[in-house]
Amino acid sequence: MNLGAPGSETAALAAEGLTRRFGDRLAVDRIDFTVSDGEIFGLLGPNGAGKSTTVRMLTGYLAPTAGRARVEGIDVAVEPCGARRHIGVVPEEANVYADLSVHHNVLLMAELHGVPRSEREHRCRELLAAFGLDGRAAQRGRELSKGLRQRLMLCMALVSEPSVLFLDEPTSGLDVASAHLIRDVVARLNHERGMTVLLTTHNMAEAETLCHRVGILREGRLAAIDTPAALRRRVASRRSVVATFTGTVPDPATVLPGIDIETAPLPAGWRVYAAEPGPLAQHIAVRCAALGLELASLNTLEPSLEDVFVSITGNDDARR
Repeated sequence: MNLGAPGSETAALAAEGLTRRFGDRLAVDRIDFTVSDGEIFGLLGPNGAGKSTTVRMLTGYLAPTAGRARVEGIDVAVEPCGARRHIGVVPEEANVYADLSVHHNVLLMAELHGVPRSEREHRCRELLAAFGLDGRAAQRGRELSKGLRQRLMLCMALVSEPSVLFLDEPTSGLDVASAHLIRDVVARLNHERGMTVLLTTHNMAEAETLCHRVGILREGRLAAIDTPAALRRRVASRRSVVATFTGTVPDPATVLPGIDIETAPLPAGWRVYAAEPGPLAQHIAVRCAALGLELASLNTLEPSLEDVFVSITGNDDARR
């Protein structure tokens, strides 16, 4: 069963029964999905769920035990060089050339990817400016912070103008400014150039903001795949009311006596889960007024992508 929207022959990316074993361990178990041209697709999952292994098979750095990976219709195992001409890859660890300058890191990657000599300098300058690195062109790779190295890796991946960009935890551990810049540039590349992007991330807010669709891996299998909005609708019970107080936070049981309901503590209040949060919020407001409790805020919330993720994966990370 193929869970992606387009057919695998016309999709920018396709995983068909993709499987990978490491000895007796089954890391990826017969996953199927496709990614459309011009789509940003997020691959989510707990640590050890198979995200990085899947990406390594899709990019041709790891042969599948079974199944097939395609990039722009090209079988990655059969024509690895042909497939790689279409892709740019940014790993989680920014592996820049430490002894080369920022400028020469990008130029070298352009040369390795066969970018015509007449275009290398122009592309290099354009990318360094887009990522705020033009003032650091003469600095060596070893002199850059993690955030700046990650920006440089993106320049190096994009200099060949790939049609498909792979990002592995692109903003993990970065400062706010670098993370914001990277998300902004990726969104613009997708919007203005129609670049297809596959990213892995633990940042649910990032996935919800950037991705048209997401796939959630659990123990090597694709547990869910859909738009963030459609996935949120699957967990309607995670709708909630957040109440905060100006003074002492009361026990929820005092405000909601005799009601069997899930609550979660917050620094200045609590969150109460309910499929129908509107009537519950009204009830909380009436009860607080009757008890003389002063509410600082009262808000209803829809489920987040993080709620979906927890609902599907349980506490997998904590068990590892």
